[in-house]
This record gives sequence, C-alpha cells and structure tokens, in this order.
Amino acid sequence: MLREAILMTAIVGLASSGLAQTPQPFPRPGTQPAAPTRPAPPAPPVVPAQAAVQADPNSPTEVTLGFPIYPTAQFIASYDAGRGQRYYIFGATVAFADLVAYYRAQLKEKGNQVFDVPLTHMFEVGRFREESMAFPPGVTIKDWTGGGSQGYPNPKPDAQPARFPSIIMIVPAPPAATNPR
Repeated sequence: MLREAILMTAIVGLASSGLAQTPQPFPRPGTQPAAPTRPAPPAPPVVPAQAAVQADPNSPTEVTLGFPIYPTAQFIASYDAGRGQRYYIFGATVAFADLVAYYRAQLKEKGNQVFDVPLTHMFEVGRFREESMAFPPGVTIKDWTGGGSQGYPNPKPDAQPARFPSIIMIVPAPPAATNPR
C-alpha cells in the first residue's frame, strides 16, 4: 500500500511538472505580444462500427466479465490467474491512445500509465482483496508497437490481422467477491 502511494505521488508530480507553463521572453519595443494559444480540446473517443470479425463462440461477454469489451477487439485467450480468478486477453487493431480514451469514458476512471516503454495503462476498478484475489479487478492496455515491434502476433493460424498493435487484458473479480464501485 505504501509502495502504491509513493508511485502515485511520483506520477502526479511528473504529470504536474509537465503541465507547467513555459516562460515567454519579454516583448521588444514595437512588437505586439502574441495572445496565448490554447490546445484544442481532445476529441471524444470514436467507437468504430462493429467489424465483420467472426465471433469466437468461446469468447466471454461483457456480462460475464463485468467490464466493457472494445467493439472490434478479438478474444485471444484466457488464463488462470489463481485464487479463483482468470484474466482475459483481447487483441485490438486500434491505437493505444484510442483504447485508453475509450476505457476512460466507459469506466469513468482516469486510470494510470504505469510504464512508458512499452506504454501500459491500467484501470483498477473495484477493491483488491489480497486474501481472495490474485490481481485487482480492472483493465490493462499495452502498446505492442513500441520499440520497433510489429505488434503482438495473432496466435490463430492464418487469421487477420497477423499482429495486433494493442492488447487488452481484463481481470474480473472472482465470482465469490463483490465488486463495489
């Protein structure tokens, strides 16, 4: 818990220093000071129309996971995380930033960028109970194109796309645990 608080303090400190205003030079005689420009507000996340991807009959649904699934994401696999939990891996062909914006809007959570290389953003939703959970419930997004990588290889033979630029990992709460928000 202390480590998480220190990490959060460091992240907030770095973010606030990056938002500081850049000092401007003094105006010279005979020149008009330029009006400060404001960056355009970010566009709301655009969810593309459902792609014509064959649905995997074994893929989990939003109802079974308790989390939204990006509309064009393809189910790759699920793994036993221990303590009655599973985590579910989905491949996405959209950019990392678009996925982060989508999940921010859907989960109504800011989340945290936990790694710069490769870019990794986590949304921890719900309460982590160490005695009954292996992972905190939430969504993790990872950019697989960083460092010159071509993306995460699609494990399904001859499937399209051959590689996914981004991966989504969803960890629901174990069935016995409640997920209070």
